[in-house]
Amino acid sequence: MSFLSFFKGYKNFGIFFSILCIVIIAIIYNILNVKKPLPIYQPAMVSEELVDSTIQYQKKYHKIADFSLVNQNGETVTQDTYKNKIYVADFFFTTCQTICPIMTDHMHQIQKEIINDDDVMLLSHSVTPKIDSVAQLKKYALEKGVIDKKWNLVTGDKKQIYQLARKSYLAVKTDGNGDKYDMIHTENFMLIDKKRQIRGFYDGTKPEDIDKLLDDIETLKEEY
Repeated sequence: MSFLSFFKGYKNFGIFFSILCIVIIAIIYNILNVKKPLPIYQPAMVSEELVDSTIQYQKKYHKIADFSLVNQNGETVTQDTYKNKIYVADFFFTTCQTICPIMTDHMHQIQKEIINDDDVMLLSHSVTPKIDSVAQLKKYALEKGVIDKKWNLVTGDKKQIYQLARKSYLAVKTDGNGDKYDMIHTENFMLIDKKRQIRGFYDGTKPEDIDKLLDDIETLKEEY
């Protein structure tokens, strides 16, 4: 075999090997950059202080229960209002002067980002429904720039809101003050999918969590 033919064979092998390496690197890159699906949260995955004792050990099949509440316009809001929608939920009260203003500002920021997205809505539940009448919610909504088609602020029966908070959204604490349905809301925002499953928890007071929530909405939309 001449030196020239040996070099030609080596050259061909080198080209083949280089192409093979590029293909392998491209495959690895694509695998590493595929977005992982968001988790589906179950009661057993959440801090016990946020979960009703009757479901603390539940590990599958958890969904947001049916509900019927009233929004800032006096309109009935049910699970059907959010049928086939992705939505962000939280718990608040209009007279709160601590974390609520920050949370509401961040909800407003999310509202701006999803304003033209028909698949995504917002839902805020009052934990002081006796104080937060329809008129009070309407006043608050006007002050905070709530857009009715995107964001419902809801009030209603305290027992129902308590049960939603503790048995569905896994989002509030109790302080044992003797009120059977006493609630202390947290800073949590919950991301709910079109099957009424919890897909994420976020600190509604932290800008970086809001950025992650917006990213996770886009990830979730890729499932549909």
